[in-house]
Amino acid sequence: MHATRDFSHYVKDLGAGLKHIDLAVEGVSCAGCMAKIERGLSALPDVTLARVNLTDRRVALEWKQGTLDPAKFIDRLAELGYKAYPFEKASAEATEAEESRFLLRCLGVAAFATMNVMMLSIPVWSGNVSDMLPEQRDFFHWLSALIALPAAAYAGQPFFRSAWRALRSGNVNMDVPICIGVILALGMSIVETFHHAEHAYFDAAIMLLTFLLVGRYLDQNMRRRTRAVAGNLAALKAETATKFIGADEISEVPVAAVRAGDLVLLRPGERCAVDGVVVEGRSEIDQSLITGETLYVPAEQGTAVYAGSLNISGTLRVRVSAAAEGTLLAEITRLLDTALQARSRYMRLADRASRLYAPVVHATAALTVLGWALAGASWHDAIVTGIAVLIITCPCALGLAIPTVQTVASGAMFKSGVLLNAGDAIERLAEADHVIFDKTGTLTLPELEVVNAADIPADVFALAGQLALSSHHPVAAAVAQAAQARSPLMGATEEPGQGVRAIVDGVEIRLGRPAFCGAEALLMAHVDPEASVVAFRRGSETFLFSVRQGLRPDAAKIVAGLQRRGIKVEILSGDREAAVAAAAKALGISEWRAGVTPADKIARIEELKRAGVKVMMVGDGMNDAPSLAAAHVSMSPISAAHLSQATADLVFLGRPLAPVLAAVDYARKALHLMRQNLWLAVLYNVLAVPLAISGVVTPLIAAAAMSGSSILVMLNALRARKVREEAASWK
Repeated sequence: MHATRDFSHYVKDLGAGLKHIDLAVEGVSCAGCMAKIERGLSALPDVTLARVNLTDRRVALEWKQGTLDPAKFIDRLAELGYKAYPFEKASAEATEAEESRFLLRCLGVAAFATMNVMMLSIPVWSGNVSDMLPEQRDFFHWLSALIALPAAAYAGQPFFRSAWRALRSGNVNMDVPICIGVILALGMSIVETFHHAEHAYFDAAIMLLTFLLVGRYLDQNMRRRTRAVAGNLAALKAETATKFIGADEISEVPVAAVRAGDLVLLRPGERCAVDGVVVEGRSEIDQSLITGETLYVPAEQGTAVYAGSLNISGTLRVRVSAAAEGTLLAEITRLLDTALQARSRYMRLADRASRLYAPVVHATAALTVLGWALAGASWHDAIVTGIAVLIITCPCALGLAIPTVQTVASGAMFKSGVLLNAGDAIERLAEADHVIFDKTGTLTLPELEVVNAADIPADVFALAGQLALSSHHPVAAAVAQAAQARSPLMGATEEPGQGVRAIVDGVEIRLGRPAFCGAEALLMAHVDPEASVVAFRRGSETFLFSVRQGLRPDAAKIVAGLQRRGIKVEILSGDREAAVAAAAKALGISEWRAGVTPADKIARIEELKRAGVKVMMVGDGMNDAPSLAAAHVSMSPISAAHLSQATADLVFLGRPLAPVLAAVDYARKALHLMRQNLWLAVLYNVLAVPLAISGVVTPLIAAAAMSGSSILVMLNALRARKVREEAASWK
């Protein structure tokens, strides 16, 4: 019987003749594994992308539509020594949790064995320079062997399995020299014990495994904490929605069955499954996931709601604008995945160094053994020195130097409301010394508000709000929203480009342009340069509504913070000169230009780039898309339309502007730590390798030194979590 494998359920159609699948891969533990898998899969015909995410042990594959069967990828990975299967979130998370528990058990066994073997080794060390009998020393050595051998066999499984998979597929990774060093140290110790020698190296082997397991466990848990952000977001997605299938008939359906334009019911205590707009009902919602606001937000007719928002009190009817993978929550999750999969410039440098390192380590150890033997040393001493070289030169610290910093920094940045959309965004952001802000929707809030609402009589405001419901103009919508209007006036008619009119109790009322409402005289007295003006006329009475986007609440503070860090700030806006000038004055920005086109923005960025300036562009991702792409690094607010098509390198959440400053601080600190870690790894090898080759370092000291360097690099990376307090919060 011939069994077929159908993985079409897991294949996504990207359009343009491209297909995509995610595979979970077991045994990916280092940069060498990543490079081997990517090279092996990229060699398959029609494969256009093979990218390994070390963080969650996942491979993203894209290929040209044709005869290539997705099962071929799994077969190819098996040839390379890795077991793979189509990615399913629940099983992948369970596998990661089990892997973490397994590493912790291995660490416990190794640490317990290390304590006991060291307790036995201390009397031997002191006895070798005193009066210990050979029989006593042998007894302690055999006791050490009895503890160390089974402990190493169990605790060393993560390294032995990884090395075996690599060797079986004809490759080497960082775990190969580790395993060779451990096995040689244990084997040499057994031989030494048989021959009643003074020295054995059980303590070195088991201590090496202990420190390595500490590093690997810490590394995995740092990655899991960062990855848990995406997992937590996914958990907020409701899987079903209550959809209206008739006037008063509802049905609970999968989110995949909901389409834009459908009407859904959102009850108290439920999480919204879709993006949409409230059409009926009143409640409070918790949408801190999107806006960063911890206070509940009133929800009523016209209020936008997002997938993941929690309905607190009343029942709402919501008109769907996007569902399933089209929601803003899904887009945030995709941005997180992109950030975790992306590879920075420094990480690529460390990857290349790590790939070259394993063969160099083996060659160095072999030459050391031969060199000492030719110099007249015994084979015993030559092999012991070679073991020390193998252990001390393992490139674990180099392999961890960059990924740990990027993992910690990206997790910290998300907590501050920043999502990465490019692998090298951290490095480029850290280099930025000039920020260009767009005004509308970036320095200002995306929502329009009526700023003189308190000056309008309540009855006039309510009537104007009802009339505004009959208009499609966004300024009229702001009036309706501010008036909390519920029902439009009957018989209202709209004159395109002018306004809307209706008859109420025999009196004509109008809402629209000042000229349409006969309010030119009032307009002359209007002094708010940033506001758009809409007029309302009732009989002979006329009123003006000032509608504008307010500045983000902390914009002035954040601009001042950027300037204190030596970053020049500039505004380039297509808005009116008076409005831009007023915003620049309020924010303390001396350099600004109004009425600029997208081409003007690009020209200014290119001018600065020619002068050697590293420009960061912050815009809303719509008409700013060309300038976002032209800048050295770019950032957009989450409110930017067509987010999935935005070219920004980073996206920030919420109403405040604080994430922009936080991103700069985190990026600068991360870049500093990346460079620092690389220098630590290089300096360690510059100092340690000559000592090991010279025979000064024993295998025990080599184990402590190599493991210590890896742990030092990771502890240093943890410093990326903290920046100045003024920029760390986005809530």
